[in-house]
Amino acid sequence: MFLVFFVVIIGLGYVFTEAYGDPSFIIFAAIFTIGYSLISYFASAKIALSLARAQEIQKQDNPTLWNVVENLCIADGLPMPKLYVTPELQINAFATGRDKDHAAVAVTQGALQRLNKTELEGVIAHELSHVKNRDILVSTIAAILAGVISLIADVFLRSIFFSGGRGFGGGRGGNNEAQEMFFIAAIVLSILAPIGTMLIQLAISRRREALADASGVLLTRYPEGLISALQKIAVDDTPMRTAKDSTAHMWLDNPFKGKGVSWWHKLFMTHPPIEERIAALQAMEG
Repeated sequence: MFLVFFVVIIGLGYVFTEAYGDPSFIIFAAIFTIGYSLISYFASAKIALSLARAQEIQKQDNPTLWNVVENLCIADGLPMPKLYVTPELQINAFATGRDKDHAAVAVTQGALQRLNKTELEGVIAHELSHVKNRDILVSTIAAILAGVISLIADVFLRSIFFSGGRGFGGGRGGNNEAQEMFFIAAIVLSILAPIGTMLIQLAISRRREALADASGVLLTRYPEGLISALQKIAVDDTPMRTAKDSTAHMWLDNPFKGKGVSWWHKLFMTHPPIEERIAALQAMEG
C-alpha cells in the first residue's frame, strides 16, 4: 500500500509538472506537508489527549487499571506508559505516542465501569500492541503521503481557478497538444487522487487494527477477553462527545456511534467491521 502511495505521488508529480510547466509549486507543497506532518507527529500525543479531555492518573487513583497495564508491559517487555482516563461513558480506549518510550494509554470511564478485568486486559493488550507495533509512526507516514497528494491536487485546482487556465505549460515554451492532454489528465487526477489515497489510508488503518487485535491476543493468550469486550462495544450506542475525525483512527473502535452518525462517517470507517474482528479472534481460539 505504501508502494502504491509513492507511485501515485511520482505519477501526479510528473503529470502536474507537464501540465503546469513548472515543478516549483509541487516541491513547495511536498515540503510544506512533510514539515507540518512531522511537527504534528511529535505533538500528536498531547493533541489527542487534550481533544479527548483525558486526565493522567497514578496507581493510587485506579490500582486495578494500573496493575493490568503494568503486568502486561512486563510480559511484553514494554516500559510503563503514562495512563489517562477520559470522562466519556462509551466503552473505548486508545494509545498514542511516537514510540514506546513516549507512549500513553487512555481508557474511557465507560470502559472502566462496564468491562470486567479479563475484558479490560484484552482491551489494554490491544492498545499496547499499537505501541509495540509502532502504529502511530505508520499512521503518520500514511497521513504525510496522503497529505502531499491532497495538497498538490488542491494547489493545482486553485492555480487553475485563479489563472483561468492561462499560462499552463508556459514554463516549457507554450501550450501544445501534448500539454493540453496532460492538463486534462491533471484535472481528472486532482479530483480522483485524493479520494483514492484516502481509501488507501483507511485500508492501512483497518489492517493495523486487525494486527493489534491478533497481537493483543498473543500477549494475553486468552482471545475470549478481547472478544467479550468487542461484543459489549458492538451493542454500545453511547455517543462520544469528544469524537473527532482527526483522532477517530486511534480509538479501539470507531467513536462515532448512535443515531446521529452521518452517512459520511459510515462510508469512511477507520476500523474493520466489529463483527469481522470478533470472527477473526474466534478463529484464533480454534
